[in-house]
Amino acid sequence: MYACDRHSSCESRSGLSVCSKLCYAIGGAPYQITGCAIGFFLQIYLLDVALLDPFYASIILFVGRAWDAITDPTVGFLVSRSPWTRFGRMMPWILLSTPFAALSYFLIWYVPSVDQGKAVWYLIFYCSFQTLQTCFHVPYSALTMFISTDQKERDSATAYRMTVEVLGTLIGTAVQGQIVGMASAPCISAGEDLNSTDLQVASMGNFTEPRVSLQNAYMIASGVICSIYVVCAMVLFFGTCRVRTEPMSFFQGIRMVMGHGPYFKLVMGFLFTSLAFMFLEGNFALFCSYTLGFRDDFQNILLVIMLSATLAIPFWQWFLTKFGKKTAVYIGTTSVVPFLVSVVLVPSNLIVTYIVSFAAGVSVAAAFLLPWSMLPDVVDDFKIKNPDSQGHEAIFYSFYVFFTKFASGVSLGVSTLSLDFAGYVTRGCKQPAEVDLTLKILVSPAPIVSIIIGLLIFISYPITEEIRQGNSKLLNEQRENEMDSDSTELNVV
Repeated sequence: MYACDRHSSCESRSGLSVCSKLCYAIGGAPYQITGCAIGFFLQIYLLDVALLDPFYASIILFVGRAWDAITDPTVGFLVSRSPWTRFGRMMPWILLSTPFAALSYFLIWYVPSVDQGKAVWYLIFYCSFQTLQTCFHVPYSALTMFISTDQKERDSATAYRMTVEVLGTLIGTAVQGQIVGMASAPCISAGEDLNSTDLQVASMGNFTEPRVSLQNAYMIASGVICSIYVVCAMVLFFGTCRVRTEPMSFFQGIRMVMGHGPYFKLVMGFLFTSLAFMFLEGNFALFCSYTLGFRDDFQNILLVIMLSATLAIPFWQWFLTKFGKKTAVYIGTTSVVPFLVSVVLVPSNLIVTYIVSFAAGVSVAAAFLLPWSMLPDVVDDFKIKNPDSQGHEAIFYSFYVFFTKFASGVSLGVSTLSLDFAGYVTRGCKQPAEVDLTLKILVSPAPIVSIIIGLLIFISYPITEEIRQGNSKLLNEQRENEMDSDSTELNVV
């Protein structure tokens, strides 16, 4: 643990150590573990365990994500104006938010004993968790620009981070999916007319099978995930250096950042490509359970996707180094399209679904790695064109997170409302044909259209490999001149 002044990076002359990269990378796991569990399971949890009406579930998911999107620039502003402490400017946010975030996350997966006010309960704790998680993730994301001044070292650290984050999604899927998969999950056959109380009793799992109840399974899973969240935060806090940065006017920073063309195009491009994967993430559990008929296997299918994504991260890191990041965007994002088509058109077959899921995970890895690998390049380009501007890193990262979370809110809200209009039957053994059609649209045509729009935006993204390398060279020259200037001043004194 050591502090770095604003002219230096947290690295030795030989570069960042593997230990430093790992400690930094582990800090990204909590966001992905909880995000994966929420993304894949919250919708089906609200509908089939909490027994909320689809309309109220859609309100919770959309408002929660919209609120989360609003908090990102707010936290970015507060972080940029935070005073310097002996723990740095960003670490206190991470440390203080962690216990409250863990508690809020746990309460999301608790079913209150009263029917009235359940929607309010979930809305309050969902929004609370999103706010507290933002207080962790925005400062953490901004650390990318400070761990090294070398683009290669930053890219390497980002690859470590993305590997751990995809591993985090694997852990989140495994913990949540496998524990929930052990629970009794009765469905209601067509023609049965059970009221809310009957469904609540059914969800408790009073059956002859010696299996954990569905409600308790979600609470056990959330308890395990909360423990992992706290451990990862402590590793990040004690294993990463503290960085001193200069503040700047937040509103001036917003105008400058949003007016920077490469950043705006990057964010808009990833807004639509992220929307594609969020449509898939939010509806895949329901799609596997009802459309494909794999109610007892969907958690394993999700696990295969995340395992494939984890294994593919080193490949994409090599690919973007070899062929460039913009090329990696086109290849990595479009590679999922054939599998989105096949999973809908090919007759339901468990083996085929596993194969398609493994192949799709390769594209998921690219979606994880590329945005965070390209954001530092945009920040460097901004520094070249605005050499007198400092302290803007939190703004860059907070607004990127803002747009991606906004996309997530839109996808979840639209998806749940669409299912409501299609006539979704809470915990039905089968769903109406309209629901099956809606799920097929949400996991195939909707993501494909979003990917096409995103790639069309990327055509005008101006930072090529040549420009990126030129910016790196200019920044290195600037830093060398600053160091020479500081050394001359010391000699004169």
